[in-house]
Amino acid sequence: MRQSLNVPSCFLPDRESDLPVPVYICRPDGLEELRKQFSQAQNNWLAACDFGGKAGQMVRLARADGSLAAIVFGAGECSNGYTDGEMQAGALAEQLDKGQYVFASLPEDWNPDLAALFWGLGAYKFDRYCQSKYTPPILVAGENVNTAEVGSHVMAVHMGRDLINTPASDMGPKHIEQRARDLAEFYGAKISVVCGDALLEENFPLIHAVGRAAQQAPRLIMLEWGRAEAPGLALVGKGISFDTGGLDIKSATGMRLMKKDMGGAAHALTLGAMIMAGGLDLHLRIYLAVAENAISGNAYRPGDVLTSRKGLTVEIDNTDAEGRLVLADALTKACEDGAHLVMDFATLTGAARVALGPTLPPFFSNRQEVVQPVMEFGTS
Repeated sequence: MRQSLNVPSCFLPDRESDLPVPVYICRPDGLEELRKQFSQAQNNWLAACDFGGKAGQMVRLARADGSLAAIVFGAGECSNGYTDGEMQAGALAEQLDKGQYVFASLPEDWNPDLAALFWGLGAYKFDRYCQSKYTPPILVAGENVNTAEVGSHVMAVHMGRDLINTPASDMGPKHIEQRARDLAEFYGAKISVVCGDALLEENFPLIHAVGRAAQQAPRLIMLEWGRAEAPGLALVGKGISFDTGGLDIKSATGMRLMKKDMGGAAHALTLGAMIMAGGLDLHLRIYLAVAENAISGNAYRPGDVLTSRKGLTVEIDNTDAEGRLVLADALTKACEDGAHLVMDFATLTGAARVALGPTLPPFFSNRQEVVQPVMEFGTS
């Protein structure tokens, strides 16, 4: 874990290899000036490839001996937030072969840190089970890039992606707990875990009910970091390591990708890692409600009436609505601990994707003063 949380491999240059390949990212109106950098043969090749600086266009330029001389990448007419701006560096990294590269030119309105960030996010492959391991294209970042900060953000996101992509056979409740322990050890955070029947003793009955049928016991994982006097932030994550739907069992199609149902817990750990790496002055608490919604003789049933940590009774209509149950106990605990702001993350309902599509995340809040800045930041 310590190695994986350092500067990511896509930012670690090989000092013994050849000089990095220059990458020129330009808009259509900058192409004429850029052509002055290249030989006649290279410009002829650009023309033959019909390169005009359109967004996403990429051309490899060769030297006379056939070796790679440069990468030319189109940024499009003008940026419009991340989508048409620095985010394109991620699409570029996805297309490049292994090797070392350096930004030779960027559009004037691009932030080098953001370009490097999206490069790092694009240079990701989940290869844990592949015999042939992925070697990412390496960006040799200049002095205008805060490699430490960008690198910590990239590694946090890579960690979250790995958690979600790993199948439930290797990412059950006990594995999620171990990842949380690794993270806590790395950043010097406190960690406590309430597991199995101890959930009943400590009054987390809904988490216990959802996960009691599984081979691996359910648990509530809690991390704490930062000054107690600092503003309190609680991150709560739904960590259903696999969701069969319970006795209201899902279809085969609906169940196929349910290893991702712990994505909320992965997001909470990812954001927590960014906060701790950045040394933000916050009193951070992370609550992961972790369970597998499995089927056995002691599974909770439709029609059962359960009592939550808060004391409210809940009648179970459908056992495939387990996420809101585990979150209820975790959110109650977070509120009891007195955070100034509580944020929870969950893969809670497919209806949200039907309503908004795969790129717009729905969110809900009981405080408008929290909602507005989040919306403004998301569109800036």
